[in-house]
Amino acid sequence: MGTKSAKPFLTARWQHLLMINYVVGRDLLLPYLPRGLELDDYQGQHLVSLVAFNFLQTRIKGWAIPFHFNFEEINLRFYVRRRTEDGWRRGVVFVKEIVPRAAIAWVAKKFYNENYQAYPTQHRIDLQSKNPQVTYEWFFQKQWNRLQVSPVGELKILKENSLEAFITEHYWGYSAQKNGTTVEYAVEHPPWQYWEVTEPLVKISAAALYGKDWEAPLSTQPHSALLALGSEVKVFGGKVLKSFV
Repeated sequence: MGTKSAKPFLTARWQHLLMINYVVGRDLLLPYLPRGLELDDYQGQHLVSLVAFNFLQTRIKGWAIPFHFNFEEINLRFYVRRRTEDGWRRGVVFVKEIVPRAAIAWVAKKFYNENYQAYPTQHRIDLQSKNPQVTYEWFFQKQWNRLQVSPVGELKILKENSLEAFITEHYWGYSAQKNGTTVEYAVEHPPWQYWEVTEPLVKISAAALYGKDWEAPLSTQPHSALLALGSEVKVFGGKVLKSFV
């Protein structure tokens, strides 16, 4: 996973990660690609993911912030890689991230220049009934936007080179800065177990949230979906890539 700082900037538990994936053209992603990176692909296809999850037990530099300990996050991300002397670093770039509180968004913007927005959020996790469902919602433009899946069967272990491994095992985050540089930060967690899912439901205002170019790609049938159990996570401080200053 690469060399990391001695101490993480943020620790948390990411739990019940709903991931709905779409195939998109590379031309849609290139304007968002930070300098020094390449688009990553799975079997020749470029994927983006709508990801929603519970961000729990959050601490920044070891400190718990009152009223910002547990919350939902919903993001739209795509997959990238960077060649280093030690091999490829595979990571993600976020198009937009949604959280329920403005202070959370402010911290992410200040330290990572991530495109965070604050809207009311809620979730429902039902894994015990005969018809289990996992739902995440956020209130935007006077209506609730929704992502929902129905998990089936038992938890599964990731298989090497599988689609599920590609989606979940990117351990670096990248963001483009206003001055044109690229910041890289490491994310550490064990491989996640996951459930297969059926009936992925996406009810979102795609054009208003992400831009008109995203409306058609996110209105198609999803390529795939899964629900990851999650784990404890460490997010390390960002560093400017000197080679691309």
